[in-house]
Amino acid sequence: MVEKVERKVYRMIEVIFEKEKNRAIATDNGSIIGECDFIIQENAWNIVHTIVNSKYQGQGIARKLVESIIDNAKEAKIKVIADCSYAKKVLDESKQ
Repeated sequence: MVEKVERKVYRMIEVIFEKEKNRAIATDNGSIIGECDFIIQENAWNIVHTIVNSKYQGQGIARKLVESIIDNAKEAKIKVIADCSYAKKVLDESKQ
């Protein structure tokens, strides 16, 4: 008799905020699969770029990256603005 074996693969995506590099990254088993960059402008963090590897798109990773920057800015009492169109959309939604 052949025993049926069922395997499930779960990915552990980790979002890491790196203030010293002005970014948040998403990793899968240590490999960077997404990044959200910001620049410091006067008294604000301006999110300028968000990208996620095409293999990982559609899983909400870009949103988590933007939210990581927003959350860390709130903790530091710093305003967040966005030149990145995707981040601008997330910011607008979070203000509602």
